[in-house]
Amino acid sequence: MKVYFLTLGCRVNQYETDALRSMFLQRGHELADRPEDADCCVVNTCSVTGEADRKSRQMLRKMARLNPDTIVVAAGCSAETTDGKVAADIIAGTKERLTIVDRAEMLFAEKGMLTHEKNHVRPAVSKKDEYHDFGSVLSPEGCRAFMKIEDGCDSFCTYCIIPFARGRVASRSFESCIGEARYLAKNGFKEIIVSGIHLCSYGKDRGEDIMSLARLLKEIDNVEGLERLRLGSLEPISMTDDFIAALKDLKHICPSFHLSLQSGSDTVLKRMNRHYDSKGYASRVRLLRDCFPDMSLTTDIIVGFPGETDEEFEETMNFAKETGFAKIHVFPYSLREGTKAAEMQQVAHEIKKQREARLLELASQLASDFAVNMTGREETVLVEKTEGMSAFGYTGNYVRAEVVSEPEKELPKPGDIVAGTVTGTKGAEVVLKNRL
Repeated sequence: MKVYFLTLGCRVNQYETDALRSMFLQRGHELADRPEDADCCVVNTCSVTGEADRKSRQMLRKMARLNPDTIVVAAGCSAETTDGKVAADIIAGTKERLTIVDRAEMLFAEKGMLTHEKNHVRPAVSKKDEYHDFGSVLSPEGCRAFMKIEDGCDSFCTYCIIPFARGRVASRSFESCIGEARYLAKNGFKEIIVSGIHLCSYGKDRGEDIMSLARLLKEIDNVEGLERLRLGSLEPISMTDDFIAALKDLKHICPSFHLSLQSGSDTVLKRMNRHYDSKGYASRVRLLRDCFPDMSLTTDIIVGFPGETDEEFEETMNFAKETGFAKIHVFPYSLREGTKAAEMQQVAHEIKKQREARLLELASQLASDFAVNMTGREETVLVEKTEGMSAFGYTGNYVRAEVVSEPEKELPKPGDIVAGTVTGTKGAEVVLKNRL
């Protein structure tokens, strides 16, 4: 078969698409560049917001419209939470992804049976919350690789559908994680981004605490050939003093941390069931900055959460200013049926859009300020692509950089790590003069 892949949503989804791509290739199938040319189209769906659900359903219908003869596969969170309500020949959700190749091959032999509305008989797969190990997965990016170590979430924030889509926390085995890290480094990947649905819960299902993640990171940090170790989203409540101290001891840790906030208002955080307050969040930020003075701090913030007043929104704006985030991912609240927040008093759409615009404006200013403050600093950049006499990539603290070399110097190649001085900025990006 020729197989086309479309990924919506988070880094974990991207990792799982890479894994599915590898599974198809290992069975002798080929990749298609366009759905029109594919015998099978795999859409890895997202359900984090209502808009993500809508787009997921739209993309599934589009695959069938572009190519009536293709096998449409619905994988991922939206396929799990809207089971039976999507236009697909195979619905795999989050629990049956390891069966996709077998089921697609079966349907490929029965091409005349396709309807794009029929969920063919699903295999008997355990619904128990257990980690589905894809084995070692190579990213197509070439120098940076995501590595998934955990799935599921036990938090049940009032706005979130993900625990229902992914299930409870399920951790990958220590040995499998280390094995993949060695495999990635051996295959030339300089940077590993350790990811999960609720990363700080790694080991929780085995009765372990946050230091289980710290021990795993220490082992990955010692993998030969690895030059950068980066972390996915972290939870403030899990960032203990001992864990932060353990991060400081890592040789290859990148000084960029995504610490999920969601709101700077304590009353909103309580309605969200977030289990921390703004004071506790700020204390974790101070400790991180004590250990990593030049770090970048990024976060997620939801505006227009049910019941959010003007005063509560201003609390979030002020907290964001005081904290000095390098980047803010802004999300207008999206109602998710089946969650507690869906039953709360909703904020008008017009108000949500106004608040989104204001926070986005602040986020843009904070990002530019952070870049300006890097001027004159010595930084390293992992090159990802080249254009003309410039190379592009990210600094250790995850700021996009243009690396400028003198005409007589050899242009860095993708995968090279170059050092230099930040000489200027372009908005939220920096310009680094290569000193090699």
